[in-house]
Amino acid sequence: MAPKIPSVFFKNGTSVPVLGLGTWNSPPGQVTQAVKDAIDVGYRHIDCAHVYENEHEVGAGIGAKIAQGNVKREDLFVTSKLWNTYHRPDLVKGALQVTLRNLNLKYLDLYLIHWPVAYREGDVLFPLRPDGKRVHFSDVDYVNTWAAMERLVEAGLVRNIGLSNFNVQQVQRVLDVARIAPVTNQIECHPYLHQAKLGEFCRAQGITITAYSPLGSPARPWVKQDDPILMEDPTVQKLAQKHSKSPAQVLIRYQIQLGNLVIPKSVSKQRIASNADVFGFELDDEDMQQLAALERNGRICPESFSFGHPHHPFEKEFREGRR
Repeated sequence: MAPKIPSVFFKNGTSVPVLGLGTWNSPPGQVTQAVKDAIDVGYRHIDCAHVYENEHEVGAGIGAKIAQGNVKREDLFVTSKLWNTYHRPDLVKGALQVTLRNLNLKYLDLYLIHWPVAYREGDVLFPLRPDGKRVHFSDVDYVNTWAAMERLVEAGLVRNIGLSNFNVQQVQRVLDVARIAPVTNQIECHPYLHQAKLGEFCRAQGITITAYSPLGSPARPWVKQDDPILMEDPTVQKLAQKHSKSPAQVLIRYQIQLGNLVIPKSVSKQRIASNADVFGFELDDEDMQQLAALERNGRICPESFSFGHPHHPFEKEFREGRR
């Protein structure tokens, strides 16, 4: 049994466990068991999304544990995300209702706009152009989508709303129109990509950072043979040895000490338990500095399907990096 996972508070007073189970890229047929294992270990925070195409399996895992009496719905913090093809304000509620049906829940604790880019409306998740490299865009502006997200809170269907993969200017544009402020911006964050300016900006606005791919997402579908592997980085390995912990535990602990929520993904019960065993040790200042020094702007999720979209959050940095 891992130590109890502590909670922190969003600016609006909502309590959220600092560590959650990520479910992106989890193989079909294994997610239900992973969710059940995570709840058994002590996880109470589960992160999902419509585009992962496994929310029905997440829902089966949650439902089984509630039925067994291991956990109550109100003990859990469940997050999902509005996909890019449903940004049009009249489609937002229907998209959420599909997610709630799949999860077999009456409400979500947190609903995020998954990306600031809108794709052509419809049920095809990636409406590709003939070249197969880019998607058809929609001209819906995410600030209009945000107003529809706020209505979900007012309807009692979601408790909190937030953003994912939004850059500084985009977060500010939402804040400028928001009646209900976003509680978090869920972004890629690990020692090869800190997004420090974005993190500082969000924190100054009272927006918590949630770190995805904290372990460098070694199993991502588009990984190349010569891509650096964060968990094999000599600095990470050395710190793991120093603290008698695994590289994954060091990387998860790092995010927590940066003040971020963190959602590592695994379907292995042993790893799910190990990932939660990060509250009995602390990285010292020198350890933190060594991990900070690994910055290489190594973005794992560049969202290349929507390059050319006026709301692409990182295309500018990508183009500048190539010059």
